[in-house]
Parts: sequence; C-alpha cells; structure tokens
Amino acid sequence: MLPISPFTETPGAFINTEGRLQGFHATVKPLGESRPAWKVLRVLGGLLGLDGFGFETADEVRAECLQGRDVAALLSNKTSVTVSAAAPAGKGIERIADVPAYFADALVRRAESLQKTADAKPPRARMNANLMAELGVADGDRVLVRMGTGEARLEAVADERVAKGCVRIAAAHPSTAALGAMSGVVSVEKISVREAA
Repeated sequence: MLPISPFTETPGAFINTEGRLQGFHATVKPLGESRPAWKVLRVLGGLLGLDGFGFETADEVRAECLQGRDVAALLSNKTSVTVSAAAPAGKGIERIADVPAYFADALVRRAESLQKTADAKPPRARMNANLMAELGVADGDRVLVRMGTGEARLEAVADERVAKGCVRIAAAHPSTAALGAMSGVVSVEKISVREAA
C-alpha cells in the first residue's frame, strides 16, 4: 500500500462535462506522511532510476500529459454504430439505478455529517402509480425485489417520474448491493405484514 492522499488533499485537474480542462487546488494538507499520487510516483521513478519523473509541481505533470494539445479537440461523442432495428422489449420490470451523491465514494460514505442528510436516506423502490396498481402495492408498503440470485427489502414509493414498467432503485448502498447490476430485469412483490415482522 502506498501512502497516497485522497483527491481533496492534492491539486489536480479533470475534464468537465463541457469537455474543458478544469483545475483545482488542495483543500487541506495531506494527513500525516501521505502525499499526492504524482509525488509518490515521482519518488518511485527516481528510486528505480527511470527518466521522466523529475517533476516539481502538479502543473508540470499536467503540461507533460497534455503536451500542448487542446483537450476539447480530443473528445468526441460520435459513433460509427448503425442501429437497423429496435431491440425487442424485455419481459418483466426493468431496474433503473443511480448512485446518490453521498453513496458515491469512500470519503462521502464515511462522512457522518453527510450521512445524516436527506440525500443519504436508504434507497427505496420508486415506481409510477400504474405499476404499483399492477403489483397491488401502495405507497409506503414494503416490497421484496429480486434480481438474479440477489434480493433487497425496500419501501415502495410512488414516483410519476419513473417510466412505465420500471423501478428506480439506487445502487452503492448495503441494502441494495445484493441486487448486483445497475440495470436488468427484476421481480417486485409486496411483503405481507407477517413476513415483514
């Protein structure tokens, strides 16, 4: 294990959704003897006698990586795939998953203050009123969701933003981890009061 500090403790850059290179500064100093990854790699490169590891700043590393190229010009959303026919509709209920902001990485998952917010509430099975009626489920009922060999017991919530035939269940949470993939066919059934107890 290398003593690499998290991204909050190092300057760096990322490509934003507009395709622009955006830099950032460290918000705090690295804890203890940890160091930004580029510094750890610089030391390893030096110890191994490799060329190209003599950088003094993160800006020098970035300049070397880009070599004067325009990042936006390197990006493209073009595709050469041609779709000739729509795929047949699958049978069953399709899981739609998101990763809520405060489940996204180890830093936010371990931040007690963030885990006490409304955005960190445990996942629920969100579906529109039509699907709930088909399943005989009411808002607030407990449901058993199965996907492959995994299952999750969740609260059902009416949400008209969810497409017909779909259930929205957040990923990256212990209560839904057993479901596996973030998309695919699931089964949803109401849990009786006796089973829930």
